[in-house]
Amino acid sequence: MQKLDHKIKVSILGATGMVGQRFILLLNNHPWFEVVDIAASENSANKSYKNAVQSKWVMDDPIPENIKNLNLRSVENFNSIPKEVKIVFSAVDLSDKEKTRMFEFKYAKKGYAVISTSSANRESDDVPMLIPEINHEHLDILKVQQKNHHLPNSGFVVVKPNCSIQSYIFVLDALKKANYPIDKVQVTTLQALSGAGYQALSNTKFKNNVVPFINGEEEKTEAEPTKIFGAIKGNKIINNVNLKINATCTRVPIIDGHTAVVSISFSKNKPSIIDFKEILRSYISLPQNLNLPSAPIKPIHILDDKDRPQPKLDLKNDKGMALSIGRIQKDLFFDLRFVGLSHNTLRGAAGGAILNAELLVEKDYISSKN
Repeated sequence: MQKLDHKIKVSILGATGMVGQRFILLLNNHPWFEVVDIAASENSANKSYKNAVQSKWVMDDPIPENIKNLNLRSVENFNSIPKEVKIVFSAVDLSDKEKTRMFEFKYAKKGYAVISTSSANRESDDVPMLIPEINHEHLDILKVQQKNHHLPNSGFVVVKPNCSIQSYIFVLDALKKANYPIDKVQVTTLQALSGAGYQALSNTKFKNNVVPFINGEEEKTEAEPTKIFGAIKGNKIINNVNLKINATCTRVPIIDGHTAVVSISFSKNKPSIIDFKEILRSYISLPQNLNLPSAPIKPIHILDDKDRPQPKLDLKNDKGMALSIGRIQKDLFFDLRFVGLSHNTLRGAAGGAILNAELLVEKDYISSKN
């Protein structure tokens, strides 16, 4: 892990929303990064952060003192961005995906490293959809991206994947690296309200209710892992066509924490339950080897109690950046099944994006020099 002489200055776009709030808390006192710029919609521009957010602050911890009186910039206003900013964390989704794609690349063309939580550029074949433990080699596509979009050396877009898949995807990677390739995955997700943003917390249709459909979520859950497990061929990332995932995604009335009930079949050999647990327990990857500040010590936590994992008990394992796994057993129709749990606004959103930025700094895609 690098020891920086000074903190890298960063901006947060969409700072008033739920993911933006999580960014603010996670970046407060971060050893590498310092928030010097926050931005939101035109309606919030020129207001102090505390006045713009008011009762919409939903985090357990209070607004950091150094952020309260910081004035918000309109996300479309480039003239007032502090010149020392190098990284832009974006939690912005505009009215449609194409506008958001263009918006992110507009920042990249200005020379900023854009680390996004939006889905807009996830399907772009020259944009890495990064989980540092799994597909860090996809960062090699950034030179192609810069050429394709006529970006300066310091400008690029990196995105993180959908929060739903992070409640099980480490398991797939651990098995792949242990030479147990997976053929089929059946997953049913129970997704928290915070995944739908601030408005969902007060929406009465979610109170004491389960909604068995989330628009667009099943498509993302099925498609995005195939890109993550894909490979760079020529000038693009090619999806893995051998991995087949079938998903049902539901919204459940809890605040944070996405749970997934997962059944898997193997294409060749299959591990015993004992071997399966040992593979997961021993799983570490590049962020752990580099000792990145936001990396969990152990990406996967195995819970042996029959009634675990539970959001109330297990959501904050390893700074909320780990995947908790329980109910591991043989499956009647598949080979194995388990229940996974991850924190959707920590690992699944802001925390995952910050970990991406840390890897980019460590690998010198983002300069730590003034």
